Amino acid sequence: RRSTATADRQLLKGLPKVKTALTWVPWTHRRLARRSGYGAGVASPGWYGHLFDAPDRPIERWMTKVAGLLRAEDYAVSSAHVIEAVRLAEGLATVRGRPLAGLAETTDAIRAVMGDGSEAPLSLIHERLVVGEVLGEVPPDTPAVPLQRDIDRSQRSLRLKPAALEREVELDLRKETDAGRSRLLHRLRLLGIPWGEPVRSRGSTGTFRETWLLHWEPELSVRVAEAGIWGTTVLSAATAKAASDAVGAMALAEVTALAERCLLAGLPDALPVVMRALSDRAALDADVGHLAQALPALVRSVRYGDVRGTDGAALHEVATGLAERVFVGLPPACVGLDADGAAELRGHLDATHQAVALLDQSATDAQPGNESGDEPGGEPGG
Repeated sequence: RRSTATADRQLLKGLPKVKTALTWVPWTHRRLARRSGYGAGVASPGWYGHLFDAPDRPIERWMTKVAGLLRAEDYAVSSAHVIEAVRLAEGLATVRGRPLAGLAETTDAIRAVMGDGSEAPLSLIHERLVVGEVLGEVPPDTPAVPLQRDIDRSQRSLRLKPAALEREVELDLRKETDAGRSRLLHRLRLLGIPWGEPVRSRGSTGTFRETWLLHWEPELSVRVAEAGIWGTTVLSAATAKAASDAVGAMALAEVTALAERCLLAGLPDALPVVMRALSDRAALDADVGHLAQALPALVRSVRYGDVRGTDGAALHEVATGLAERVFVGLPPACVGLDADGAAELRGHLDATHQAVALLDQSATDAQPGNESGDEPGGEPGG
């Protein structure tokens, strides 16, 4: 039932006042689309935006856009396809008694001429053009949470502008700017703000390089506001979040993965808390499978610490102790296993074998006289 203003005032009477703040998040075509749940949205914001921006010859310009998109996705589309698709769309409009070809006519023409009757390219066209991936802006003086302001400052100083369109970025961690970008992206991921997704590099496989797939969505602004409870800057918030996660982690593998993420994110103040939790969990956990599962991430942390100039002595000590416990407990752990258990342990053993090799290499590289200017081999960061 509907409530009256008098009833609302009576309900709120006597409650303490709470200070609140409002902010804006940028609009996108995706959020303006009706299918996002926005009641006043439109079905095809990208299409209508095109009609507004290209009042002269909108069909020809639309078909040119579509052809460019399909070519970028390795579809064989020529200028002749564009001309024929325009003619077909206009012919369909005439047959259907419409003064101008609309979205339905252009879609049918694209399907017949550029897609050879296939529906496959239409979903791509709908996602990229009919709906679109345009990201709006809010005024610089718009009130924002302190964490968002710090992210904005970092983006400007690192020349890493957020964009709605996915793009791949290659980082060389030996360059200060790229190292700063890497730390920012890893810290945001730790805070639950996945602006960037680490992917395997198609080029170098050295640990000095990282490849990221960047994609900023307006929903991330909400994540930023939620993460503001951890701190007013990215560094302080990520440090507090990592420390909290370390205390609350139940499994040894969770803590070793967290140690790896702290090194990648450059969180030296969080590492002591994580290391204490790591030592406690490692001392209490006698399961060889758990120890073997935790070792690879810990060894990668030692390697990442070497690459980023972080003191990894404590990590190396824990990793060595963990490896020794795996060696000692391995023979009895292999007794009486069924097929599934044996297959699972074999996977842990293979990962442990690779980790120990990296651990030995890390110890060798750390010795005087073994410095090398070449990139060390290994998994790409992330």
